[in-house]
Amino acid sequence: MNCYALIRLVESFETMSSQTSLMDLDLGKGKKARAKATHGFDWEEERQPILQLLTQLLQLDIRHLWNHSIIEEEFVSLVTGCCYRLLENPTISHQKNRATREAITRLLGVALTRYNHMLSASVKIIQMLQHFEHLAPVLVAAVSLWATEYGMKSIVGEIVREIGQKCPQELSRDPSGAKGFAAFLTELAERIPAILMSSMCILLDHLDGESYLMRNAVLAAMAEMVLQVLNGDQLEEAARDTRDQFLDTLQAHGHDINSFVRSRVLQLFTRIVQQKALPLTRFQAVVALAVGRLADKSVLVCKNAIQLLASFLANNPFSCKLSDTDLAGPLQKETQKLQEMRAQRRTAAASAVLDPAEEWEAMLPELGSTLQQLLKLPREEEETPVVIASTESAEDVKGRIRQLLAKASYKQAIVLTQEAIGHFQESEPFSHMDPEESEETRFLNFLETVFKGPAASTQENAQGSAGNMGLGQTHGKDDKPSASEPVKSRENNELVKQEMLVQYLQDAYNFSLKITEAISIISKMMYENTTTVVQEVIEFFVMVFQFGVPQALFGVRRMLPLIWSKEPGVREAVLNAYRQLYLNPKGDSARAKAQTLIHNLSLLLVDASAGTIQCLEEILCEFVQKDELKPAVTQLLWEQATEKVPCSPLERCSSVMLLGMMARGKPEIVGSNLDTLVSIGLDEKFPQDYRLAQQVCHAIANISDRRKPSLSKRHPPFRLPQRHRLFERLREVVTKGFVHPDPLWIPFKEVAVTLIYQLAEGPEVIGAQILQGCAKQALEKLEEKSATQEGQKDAPMLPTFLLMNLLSLAGDVALQQLVHLEQAVSGELCRRRVLREEQEQKTKDPKEKNAGSDSTMEEEMGLAGAAADDPEAELIRSICEKELLDGKQILAAFVPLLLKVCNNPGVYSTPELSAAASLALGKFCMISAPFCDSQLRLLFTMLEKSSLPVVRSNLMVATGDLAIRFPNLVDPWTPHLYARLRDPAQQVRRTAGLVMTHLILKDMVKVKGQVSEMAVLLIDPTPQIAALAKNFFNELSHKGNAIYNLLPDIISRLSDPEGGVEEEPFHTIMKQLLSYITKDKQTESLVEKLCQRFRTARTERQYRDLAYCVAQLPLTERGLRRMLDNFDCFGDKLSDESIFSAFLSVVGKLRRGAKPEGKAVIHEFEQKLRVCHTRGLDAVEDLEVVQGASQRAPSAKKPSTVSKQHQHLASAASSDGDFVTPEPHHTARRHPSTQQRVSKKKPRIVFSSDESSEEELLAEMTEDETPKKTTPIRRAPPRRHRP
Repeated sequence: MNCYALIRLVESFETMSSQTSLMDLDLGKGKKARAKATHGFDWEEERQPILQLLTQLLQLDIRHLWNHSIIEEEFVSLVTGCCYRLLENPTISHQKNRATREAITRLLGVALTRYNHMLSASVKIIQMLQHFEHLAPVLVAAVSLWATEYGMKSIVGEIVREIGQKCPQELSRDPSGAKGFAAFLTELAERIPAILMSSMCILLDHLDGESYLMRNAVLAAMAEMVLQVLNGDQLEEAARDTRDQFLDTLQAHGHDINSFVRSRVLQLFTRIVQQKALPLTRFQAVVALAVGRLADKSVLVCKNAIQLLASFLANNPFSCKLSDTDLAGPLQKETQKLQEMRAQRRTAAASAVLDPAEEWEAMLPELGSTLQQLLKLPREEEETPVVIASTESAEDVKGRIRQLLAKASYKQAIVLTQEAIGHFQESEPFSHMDPEESEETRFLNFLETVFKGPAASTQENAQGSAGNMGLGQTHGKDDKPSASEPVKSRENNELVKQEMLVQYLQDAYNFSLKITEAISIISKMMYENTTTVVQEVIEFFVMVFQFGVPQALFGVRRMLPLIWSKEPGVREAVLNAYRQLYLNPKGDSARAKAQTLIHNLSLLLVDASAGTIQCLEEILCEFVQKDELKPAVTQLLWEQATEKVPCSPLERCSSVMLLGMMARGKPEIVGSNLDTLVSIGLDEKFPQDYRLAQQVCHAIANISDRRKPSLSKRHPPFRLPQRHRLFERLREVVTKGFVHPDPLWIPFKEVAVTLIYQLAEGPEVIGAQILQGCAKQALEKLEEKSATQEGQKDAPMLPTFLLMNLLSLAGDVALQQLVHLEQAVSGELCRRRVLREEQEQKTKDPKEKNAGSDSTMEEEMGLAGAAADDPEAELIRSICEKELLDGKQILAAFVPLLLKVCNNPGVYSTPELSAAASLALGKFCMISAPFCDSQLRLLFTMLEKSSLPVVRSNLMVATGDLAIRFPNLVDPWTPHLYARLRDPAQQVRRTAGLVMTHLILKDMVKVKGQVSEMAVLLIDPTPQIAALAKNFFNELSHKGNAIYNLLPDIISRLSDPEGGVEEEPFHTIMKQLLSYITKDKQTESLVEKLCQRFRTARTERQYRDLAYCVAQLPLTERGLRRMLDNFDCFGDKLSDESIFSAFLSVVGKLRRGAKPEGKAVIHEFEQKLRVCHTRGLDAVEDLEVVQGASQRAPSAKKPSTVSKQHQHLASAASSDGDFVTPEPHHTARRHPSTQQRVSKKKPRIVFSSDESSEEELLAEMTEDETPKKTTPIRRAPPRRHRP
């Protein structure tokens, strides 16, 4: 009774404690003190002593308290029920309740061992796992303790049996129960895998169940058993078979239907590989599984596949260097050696004696037939009589008979046997002939006895001559095999070792091939949207690079652009990767480490593009700012640059490049040694190393901040005086190199002019001096030519390279003069104005300050707009338009020459000259709007008609820049920009794609129907161009409803039989574009539009294209109802098998996740599809009458109305003769006022296939057809977007 009362009190206090903890959950500190004040004691501190008291009670011999000395089950249930009630408390798993948990575990352990509580405990544990998620780790600890310390291993089997008998279908409907069971099994396998392994067969049914949690738990248990129990080379046969079965199961579920299971399998294999528990025989299979999972649709699976491959690399048993090219040579050499050893062994085996019994059985049929023939022939008809010499003994004749039988000379052997029987009647074995047997049987038995003699004697008889057999040789024969046994054993061991070596090399080679295959796949995942995947890819390439795989350098370079990622995790991962690969080189001293580091970085610069160099510069800048590069590195770079240490010209150039990159982080690295750099790259020597000089200019340019100057800076920007030695040397090097045909002079000249305008005070003076000096030299060359050609009628010709150099230099000076005015001069004027206004503000009276506070507040709130910049901007604009190209300025002197070269491509036909002239013309057009307007026709004529791809590519870039600077001037010419997307030259298409991507995404051009030309690039044969187009649409999809608005027009143009694409490419393009339609409202609206387009389509191909587009959309039930409402639009087209199949695929997609109420609509739609396909559209009405669907009567009227409207639209469009989107009844052209009124509701990106026609793309650049100025482009703000 006391026990009963105590237990009831325990349960009551536990209930009150739980309620109090729930009420005080958010009260924070002081809860324990409040509980103690309420109850007079802290219940959490009193639980453990009570449980220990009950444990002591159960350990006593209390059987005599009951009749018949049998303890009632109710008493045991009372005590254990109290324990289970305490376990239900959610806080029992907390660390502070550890003592209580242990007390409960020991109390239940006593009940299990002494009171036969196992069955009840198993059932209770199953129930608690189903209803309390926090109990899985608690119960695992308890069960493992009972199984190990209390010897109750059978309870594990009972619990597992209960779980195994659970119906898989029920578990799929009970996720909380499945989660509890899964957690319990997983943790139990980690603690006591050996005990659990005997019950694993009970759980195998859950591998085929619907609950992926249970599948994961069973697979995790198998992996734990492989790791802890079935690991090692000394396993018995049964254990090895069990391990193989577990691994087979894991591999099979690597292709599980659920992505979480596939991911879990890869994680388990990663652990197995890391702990070196995977047998070598399974390496290739698991690596192949991981490589295959790289193409998985699930990001999580791909991430874990990369981790598994990284683990394989880190724990591979083959080599620290896994280059397939390095492994191929040794493999081929050792394989050839193995083949030679096998050939030698086969030769030796062929010369050895085979088993006589087997040989006798093989020759017996032929020997018997020969014997029968000879016995039938009379003796005198024998062709070849055999004579036995008088000196031969019986043993000699027997040896001859054996030799003849071995040579398959059966006839001679039989004849010799007949002679020997008559000759040696008293000698063995010829005397033992049984007369009762038939003659044939006697001969065969005798021959068998002779042939099945010892193998050694056969060899001796074959090698020795007659009469050489003796007793001494018999002993020799017995000793010979024993003497050759060590030799044979040694040969066998060598062969086995060679086979193992070849197998090892083969496995290593296959492994390296798989890693190489994985590299090509993983490199494509480097720009995924998921940050964690990108980080895993970066870490993988770091590891692959460290293992010496040659293809890893491609991935290391490919990750460089990720330094500009907006995700801090990705950027930090790139920095860490290069920190591991390059900042921790091997070496005995600091100088040796610096030398290795510089060498490795220089390798990255070999054949590097400008983008790669810029990315590497950002990384080095980061390292320098954090002082991660040692001073020894900088010191060695200066020594190489100044040639204090011997180095090649390429190493010297790379040293200057690296110094320039580091100067971005710390400008004093170069600023303090400016004169040294000038001496290095711009010294007086001939011929000039323009590559080195160009890198010196780049390095010097990094000592100043090239960003836009801030108005808040009180100090003027950093500038050097005009007479500085740097500018004198630059002017001299540029001027002297002008007259020499060096192709490296042009890029150096461009960098030199840029540096002058960036750092010099009054750079326009230096620029004018350089232009004058070069023009003077050109005139002198022309005068020399005219002097030598005085007697000739032809006009003197200037060398082409001089004219090209002159025009290129003029274009660079013009562009840099514009940049200087709009950035440096404008910024300085603004800075001075701000300082002047601040000074005036200080000198004002307090009253004037209060009066001006309102305007100041407006400026701070941004209400003043751009009015503050107007004075400087207007001044700069006036200078550019009126003065720079005025006749008094030096730049104006080059305009006639430039226009003459561009207007006469037949005369000036050199590709280099044409490219330089076209680029210079584009730079001159950037200066002035009037000049640009007057030369646009010439620019676009060259863009269309030039036969040189480099000219078209240059002009595409130039016109793109002009579209940003003068958008109103270039807007009428936009169709000609789009036309370059179909240029036959790959270089031009790529440049056009880049330019149009920039213009469209920056809203600098109208997105018209010609954007379909960008869609065509998705199927471009050049992978880089296709990737560029895909990236464009990815970015465009983030701009509201842009792609949704453009899709109808893109579909119309691409499926147009006159100017579209083929059917298969159309499918590829639309599959990509329709994947961006994810909103239900957009899908429903687009479905309706596409269905209505069936009425305006003209060809069977267009019908199929529309049906394919409908099938690619992610339809919902509402979208299906829209299709039913517009069924009349496409019902008559369903007789075509491909169109019918496309709509059937829609039904299949909808049926997968359909709700019960939606299945009726899907079934109705499918019936109508099948009826139309077999009997035509008229049969659908009969079907509806038969069904008696009165509830669909209102909707039956709607299609008729819609069809009438579309009949009207179709008739209106039929005269147009083109596959276009049906226009609304009120167009913007007829009602300009309506356009203004509705413009607020239009999105920023609009399209119209009516604004352009095919004639605009012909580029017949006559004066009459030149586009005129139009209304300036107006762009709606983002808030005016349609939802």
